[in-house]
Amino acid sequence: MFKSLKGDKVLWGILALLAVFSFLPIFSASSNLVYVVGKGTPWGYFVKHFVILAIGFILMFSVHKIPYHYFKGISLLMLPVVVLLLIYTASQGTVISGANASRWIRIPIVGLSFQTSTLASVVLMVYAASYLSKIDTLPFSFRRSLFRFWFPVFLIIFLIFPANLSTAALLFVMVLLLAFVAGYPFFYLSSILGTGIVTVLLFFLMIKAFPGVFPNRVDTWMNRIENFRTGESSDGNYQVARAKAAIVTGKVFGLGAGKSRMKNFLPQSSSDFIYAIIVEEFGLVGGVGLILLYLLLLYRILVISYKTVSLFGKLTVIGLGIPIIFQAFINIGVALQLLPVTGQNLPMISSGGTSAWMTCIAMGIILSVSTQIEVPETEIVDEQNPLNVLSETV
Repeated sequence: MFKSLKGDKVLWGILALLAVFSFLPIFSASSNLVYVVGKGTPWGYFVKHFVILAIGFILMFSVHKIPYHYFKGISLLMLPVVVLLLIYTASQGTVISGANASRWIRIPIVGLSFQTSTLASVVLMVYAASYLSKIDTLPFSFRRSLFRFWFPVFLIIFLIFPANLSTAALLFVMVLLLAFVAGYPFFYLSSILGTGIVTVLLFFLMIKAFPGVFPNRVDTWMNRIENFRTGESSDGNYQVARAKAAIVTGKVFGLGAGKSRMKNFLPQSSSDFIYAIIVEEFGLVGGVGLILLYLLLLYRILVISYKTVSLFGKLTVIGLGIPIIFQAFINIGVALQLLPVTGQNLPMISSGGTSAWMTCIAMGIILSVSTQIEVPETEIVDEQNPLNVLSETV
């Protein structure tokens, strides 16, 4: 079985360690889920998390067997699909406390919810890497790039933005980073950044001028930022206060696995604030150890990107790998009250199906790129046609 695992072995090991470790805090925090939801057992949530990760690793294994240059064509085909899914998700009109909460679509056959923005993020980053990898080979035209590149980027971000600011902002920053790394002209890149900032400001002003036009989360975002700045009481600050209490209680070596007390007072103890439960149970040693593991994951991502000859491969690894690291440190920063509450999960650790599966798919693509570093024959992809593959002996 292990011989069939291709690609970066250290990366496989890091992902396996994160997955195995996740069962301890998930099982511990699930007792709070049982109390809040009023049904199920901790073992039931444990088995659910096991099934989610098992499916995730099957997806990762299957994806890493696909030559990575095929994902150029796949991303192009999937782009209109995710746009339609995002439009359908937004049309659900899900409203919680007067705010737009249309993030999921229900799959009736299996009874599961699917967060479309996570799929859109993976597809968009691969598409961006595919387009930007052609900058050096084709004559640059800003007007052409507006239609072929920036239009789909802004369309997807615009569809995600009303219900999920943090994901939309992270996507925008990553696309700008990829464009900068690929050598997109800095002047035009600055113009795009300025346009994005102005658009967001106009959106906020419109909502403030015409409240009630459509459900939105602007007030929620503003309250979170204001509460973070002032430290005033709110639901988000209630959770942050309990998270800080959990971290303080953990001290150096923690209370021990399953012995968290604050999990009974943290509504999001198995997802958004799971890092606080980890520190309470495993102490400073466990918290720092997890951070080091994510830093090692970042190191392997950078190594794979550096060793990859193809520009498309480099950009794909950066575009799919760096957001996972950002997401991890955003989650940790929220638990430590270094950042406002955002709702970002801890990758490969927090409970949740869609996020874990998309993380596994992203890592599968990165592993697919890393397999091309090891083989004795390097595939050189014709940038004009992803299916036209030439072989060159190294």
